[in-house]
Amino acid sequence: MRHGSQLNLANRFERLNTEADLEQLAWDDEYLQQRGTQPIEYLPDASQSIVSENDSPDIGFRFSVNPYRGCAHGCSYCYARNSHEYLGYSAGLDFETKILVKHDAPRLLREFLSRKSWQPEPIIFSGITDCYQPAEREHRLTRGCLQVALECRQPIGIITKNALVVRDLDLLGPMAALNLVHVNISVTTLDAALARAMEPRTSIPAARLRAIATLAAAGVPVRVMVAPIIPGLNEMEIPAVLDAARQAGATDARYTLLRLPLSVAPVFREWLARERPALKDKVEGLIRQTREGQLNRSEFGQRMRGSGPMAEQIRNLFRVFRRRHGFTDLPAYATQHFRAPMGNDGQMRLF
Repeated sequence: MRHGSQLNLANRFERLNTEADLEQLAWDDEYLQQRGTQPIEYLPDASQSIVSENDSPDIGFRFSVNPYRGCAHGCSYCYARNSHEYLGYSAGLDFETKILVKHDAPRLLREFLSRKSWQPEPIIFSGITDCYQPAEREHRLTRGCLQVALECRQPIGIITKNALVVRDLDLLGPMAALNLVHVNISVTTLDAALARAMEPRTSIPAARLRAIATLAAAGVPVRVMVAPIIPGLNEMEIPAVLDAARQAGATDARYTLLRLPLSVAPVFREWLARERPALKDKVEGLIRQTREGQLNRSEFGQRMRGSGPMAEQIRNLFRVFRRRHGFTDLPAYATQHFRAPMGNDGQMRLF
């Protein structure tokens, strides 16, 4: 089984950590390779809330739903990896092999939308890990939450790099007819080999483009996310990705620059040295050019776009081709259709 990370880093919140001493096994390539693979475990998450709120000024939404914590897609660059450390796990292999499943997600969303204080505004699926990752095939929690949203006429935004999203077209179509849904599909590269190395268990690029086409043909507003842009690795693909996405039917396009916060940086650097050793120094150097000499800058505004000539070059390239291909903003969400759900006890809200 291929992983984005071959590391299980020390958890920065734990006082004690263990480190394997493998010096005496340096000759045993087969054993060392086996140590770098782990089966995927799906663990129950007994969280009693499902909607998270953020106030970050450079994130375009306030509320999000994450049915899963950790992500089996195994993207080497994933900015959310260090969130697994809050659970006592590693940002490396643990993040992509120990997946926490919120089995009560649809019920918890229904309860949230039943609150008298709720004033409808968009909720994003998901703000951190992918809501259509492989676990969704079996557990169908994202679908369950979409069923609640359609019943309540609750506006939803979806962010994914998995073509599994088209499975739920029977829900997304009626939601789109009421301006209740946007789908954002991430296309990092059109190179299938690079995608398989960098994003091991995501849908291949061609499947993502087919998903865009299928959704668009059904009237679902689709935005392509060229994310993340990694200087020296995929920024030269911006024109081709935008062209392919526009031809498939995407009507909006956005991007974010690679982010390497905290324990994400060593995971990505290990991947780069292992999978693209000839490019390692070049890519790291260009990343530092966009981050004022560092691998990451966490300031609001700067963290998504970077700074300096290289970041400006990427920004201008994206703007030119976004304009050339006629991308526009997605239609505004409709909130006037919202209706509070019937409670889990079968009681309707009076006021």
